[in-house]
Amino acid sequence: MPERRTVALVTLGCARNEVDSEELAGRLEADGWDLVKDAADADVAVVNTCGFVEAAKKDSVDALLEANDLKGHGRTQAVVAVGCMAERYGKDLAEALPEADGVLGFDDYADISDRLQTILSGGIHAAHTPRDRRKLLPISPAQRQESAASVALPGHGPAAEAPEAAPADLPEGLAPASGPRAPLRRRLDGAPVASVKLASGCDRRCSFCAIPSFRGSFISRRPSDVLNETRWLAEQGVKEIMLVSENNTSYGKDLGDIRLLESLLPELAEVDGLERVRVSYLQPAEMRPGLIDVLTSTPKVVPYFDLSFQHSAPDVLRAMRRFGDTDRFLELLDTIRGKAPEAGVRSNFIVGFPGETEAHLAELERFLTGARLDAIGVFGYSDEEGTEAATYENKLDEDVVAERLARVSRLAEELVSQRAEERVGETVHVLVESVDDEGVYGRGAHQAPETDGQVLLTSGEGLSVGRMVEAKVVGTEGVDLVAEPLDGSLACSEEAGR
Repeated sequence: MPERRTVALVTLGCARNEVDSEELAGRLEADGWDLVKDAADADVAVVNTCGFVEAAKKDSVDALLEANDLKGHGRTQAVVAVGCMAERYGKDLAEALPEADGVLGFDDYADISDRLQTILSGGIHAAHTPRDRRKLLPISPAQRQESAASVALPGHGPAAEAPEAAPADLPEGLAPASGPRAPLRRRLDGAPVASVKLASGCDRRCSFCAIPSFRGSFISRRPSDVLNETRWLAEQGVKEIMLVSENNTSYGKDLGDIRLLESLLPELAEVDGLERVRVSYLQPAEMRPGLIDVLTSTPKVVPYFDLSFQHSAPDVLRAMRRFGDTDRFLELLDTIRGKAPEAGVRSNFIVGFPGETEAHLAELERFLTGARLDAIGVFGYSDEEGTEAATYENKLDEDVVAERLARVSRLAEELVSQRAEERVGETVHVLVESVDDEGVYGRGAHQAPETDGQVLLTSGEGLSVGRMVEAKVVGTEGVDLVAEPLDGSLACSEEAGR
């Protein structure tokens, strides 16, 4: 019997990429590949790249080069690039990085097994010529669902109709495809939290962002697919799901119901075994009263608001092709906290945008000071090829951008530490994520994975990964909290995540 082929998936970038990697893993395992964690133990190392900003692209190139260094020193025979950077640059990346044995775009995902086998056998699969993926679907959202079956949508699953019944010989732990867009999925870790993709693409035209050009126009997954995948994840031991897409507030607009998220969330919260539902990537300009109500009042749906403000000075926001201002943003936060005083709020901001003045920066600082955000990401502006902002005049010198980045980052660090201190005395429900010699760590309802800090529990007796613990905050370490488990600390299912 021939030795089974082995593959390792190395994932960079956001939670959406993590979902895509697990779909690729599911496709490969269903086709007879063995998945291994370490690229050194794999015949093929597949690097799921990020193509968002220069730092992420550099990390992707470094990961490809690191995997390439394994060739000739162990089992690894080939290194293949997939993901956003591969999709965005295609043959240009292949020419610039000959160390990669293959550069595969999204259209190759459905045939990933054949592509890897060709490369492993010494064949060549020509890298694709990049194209604007926004042009692959109709302009009108209402007309997209019918066309979506012929377009590769990573994380949505096979384009072709799946069989009515799941094959009986799928490997244990592999999610079967249950509909036209329901993916084969294999979890790549045993963490108690997992992301679920609500949609792909984006219809917004922010002047600094290139994502729509290589991720395409906005297309929702059907609620039944999202529910089925969530049920499967809960069966695998997942306690928290995080709903991800480029813009969750647009979910359902191409399905004829812009308020579909409001009706889907309570259904997800009722999935057996699930303790917590979290929604990420919300657009402030698209927030609506009904969605705020559901996010702040539905048991198991955490009052967590990942709001993409980016700036608060009106002139800068208009140049970014965005909407709002400091006072309207503060009113939105007041509305949220009026319904859920302990709600978690995070956001990202760009400083040094073309034309940004000291007055604009002071306005941003005024917003940050009044917003009481739990987590703040600050980025210095840099041109991103193919974007409108790259053509703008009035660019700031790099040293000015760097100075403003340092200044606002210092303020952000101080503010999130103050916000953490405000939570001392609160009761939090903590999902335990690690138990080892360094202590017991988890996250509260106001903390998303990897981005928003964590909670150190002062006692770990009898606790294990995946348990929900009720605890009182007794201290802080910067943005992180220190909490003491309460007697009878397992939170009941109705209270978990609130």
